[in-house]
Amino acid sequence: MKNWKRAAAAAMIMTLTAAGCGSGAGTKKEKETALDPEKPVTITVWNYYTGAQQTAFDGLVEEFNQSRGKDLGITVKASNEGGITDLEENVLAAAEKKVGAKEVPNIFAAYTDTAYNVDKMGIVADLSEYFTEKEKEEYIDSYITEGSFPDGESLKILPVAKATEVFMLNKTDWDKFASATGAELSDLETIEGLTETAEKYYEWTDSLTEEPDDGKAFFGRDAMANYMIIGAMQLGTQIIEGDGTGKVKINFPEEIARKLWDNYYIPFINGHFSAAGRFRSDDIKTGNIISFVGSSSGATFFPDKVILNDDESYSIETEILPAPQFKEGEGYAVQQGAGMVVTKGSEAEIEASVEFLKWFTDTKQNTYFSAASGYLPVKKVANDAEAMQKETDGNETVGKVIEVSIETVNNNHLYTTPAYDNGTTARNVLEYSMSDKAAEDRQAIEADIAAGTPRGDAIAKYDTDENFKAWYQSTKEKLEQTVK
Repeated sequence: MKNWKRAAAAAMIMTLTAAGCGSGAGTKKEKETALDPEKPVTITVWNYYTGAQQTAFDGLVEEFNQSRGKDLGITVKASNEGGITDLEENVLAAAEKKVGAKEVPNIFAAYTDTAYNVDKMGIVADLSEYFTEKEKEEYIDSYITEGSFPDGESLKILPVAKATEVFMLNKTDWDKFASATGAELSDLETIEGLTETAEKYYEWTDSLTEEPDDGKAFFGRDAMANYMIIGAMQLGTQIIEGDGTGKVKINFPEEIARKLWDNYYIPFINGHFSAAGRFRSDDIKTGNIISFVGSSSGATFFPDKVILNDDESYSIETEILPAPQFKEGEGYAVQQGAGMVVTKGSEAEIEASVEFLKWFTDTKQNTYFSAASGYLPVKKVANDAEAMQKETDGNETVGKVIEVSIETVNNNHLYTTPAYDNGTTARNVLEYSMSDKAAEDRQAIEADIAAGTPRGDAIAKYDTDENFKAWYQSTKEKLEQTVK
């Protein structure tokens, strides 16, 4: 790591020396810089990274301060603001100048909805004039497009690390199931195949117990909104359709909603799917499920053992596969991961922020950060599985996730919802409307079974067209309210 850091530092200095040449018309690069090593500037960066992600980010901040930052008179101070929700709340509190809030940072990590809301307050810097067209073209196109709101020409979010979704499997327990039933990994390529496999797993595990109707769940899902949004895209419908100016319309046809319902709600109330812990990796760890779809950036949190109780545990092997897609659907995958937003300040502060972000997203630094944290690099040239594998320090799970994630990015249309005023509200509707109902109804079913109702009768009470239509109408109305 030290070797590439020295090489990177040297390359940065050479780049700085040549900065004024051929940068492209109309950019800040053509003008006299406001940076002066004799007048150092300190910039603050708020992030939400944890664990290996935090360690890697802090290490690179220190490296920047000792290399390019030192040459330019820039010091970066990074601050972890808790989880992404805490970070968003702190940014909004600072922007609104609430009592007790901190000063607005020079840079903060944000998803599109938060960046959009802060931008409306007039404090977000447009970075488009600090990047040449050639520089912007180095980034994956859809990553730049995501941050180019509201007119498609501005650049309000710079991508720094991205993620998609992958299917993570406890292969140790899968092998036992597959050996006994003939199940194959290829069965998990489609959402329909996953639903069928989960039913078979429940029946097989039920057959191993002395108690009737005591099978185990096979699958769980993080980020239900992704399932709804990307699933609909695969089936030909954009639930939240934007026009590029912040205006959107809702498309939520009943037949699409029914397909989503049949492949999550129905298996959930039957006990084939489950969600008990805060995250599905927690459910893997407790043995509640043996597979889930989640963010590729969560690779470092996948457990290496199942802990049944204080006295019983066993090691597990991990298998990483592409996230299943609808059988007849088009190839769409989610694009996620917060980018970095620069706030307005002095010219020196904005330039310093841009210099740090350009350095951080340069291939060597970004590849290292991504490999250490389970994220994906944001530049086209850096999305190379072989190069990424070299930076994983032998972490087999992270290596597998990176390989599958890059395959997903290269072989699918990447999609994220457009930014608009009530985007967070709409996403919350999609996140919780079906998952909360499934959990509540499953709990009621279990209570009925415990009271003596036959399992089939207890489930049949909820597996009805009327139940679906009531949920569908309620969800559609809530979504439509977000655009009124």
